[in-house]
Amino acid sequence: MNDYSPATKPTLYFIGVTTGKSSIMKVFPAWAEELGLGDVQIVGMDFQPHSDPDAYREAVAFIRDDANSLGALVTTHKIDLFNACRDMFDVIDPFAALMKETSCISKADGKLVCHAKDPISSGLAIDGFLGPDYFARTGADLFSIGAGGSTIALTWHLMRKERGEDVPARIIVSNRSQPRLDEIRHIHSQIPTDTPLDYVLAPRPEDNDRVIADLKPGSLIINATGLGKDAPGSPISDAAVFPENAVVWDLNYRGDLVFLDQARSQQKERDLTIVDGWTYFIHGWTQVIAEVFHVEIGTDAATIARLTEVAQNAVRG
Repeated sequence: MNDYSPATKPTLYFIGVTTGKSSIMKVFPAWAEELGLGDVQIVGMDFQPHSDPDAYREAVAFIRDDANSLGALVTTHKIDLFNACRDMFDVIDPFAALMKETSCISKADGKLVCHAKDPISSGLAIDGFLGPDYFARTGADLFSIGAGGSTIALTWHLMRKERGEDVPARIIVSNRSQPRLDEIRHIHSQIPTDTPLDYVLAPRPEDNDRVIADLKPGSLIINATGLGKDAPGSPISDAAVFPENAVVWDLNYRGDLVFLDQARSQQKERDLTIVDGWTYFIHGWTQVIAEVFHVEIGTDAATIARLTEVAQNAVRG
């Protein structure tokens, strides 16, 4: 049992694995000043992946019952926390209900609210680096490695019928274990789409290598596993060969980032575009801060550029 002490000032919690290593610990105070949030703080809550449900319930109960605890951003534990704590929330937003995950906890009118913000933040990041009509122009595939909350969110963004022709030719999702593949297949079945969907059980990196070898030129390939940050390594082997003109995106921005190193070794030869998780980090956190502190934060390019500059200056010290 954790000994959670009452917060002495308005507090945003960061529920993760190695929260003390995150840039947000330096960035949040700078953003708080920029956004005029007043005397506030961020506090990390670290759990091992797939922790005991009672541990998640204890943390959520503390946030719910403590007056100065305003909410939380959840990473890594989004699905497990939702499953453990679903009955504790007074309000579950439509994205959270569909995706069965909690990426943000807030309070509003005395009620504890569960949000899934990833569909918004991942969509803003993807559309930012791909540009308009990318899939309509290229006919490329999407391959997301890892079937957790981030992949659920970004596939939702890219597969919807309202995107018209700007959808991947195929969406392939792989995972090391079958239950998460079954869950994402179930969630996808509730999203209207004409996009072909494939689910690949990939317990070994070589299994993902084979999927990559079959992708079309220009495909978007995503490391959504946490490997390289929450755990060492990469979901692919050094023998993997990326398709020409592929866009390679690692959702991580810190850690060993082996997956990005593997892509960089082929960048010139295969003409790859390589993207780390920094912009995703910016969008993800600003969406949650806006919700928890009940402030408006624009998603326009000028606002994001300003907040990115503040963040980079904070990290550099």
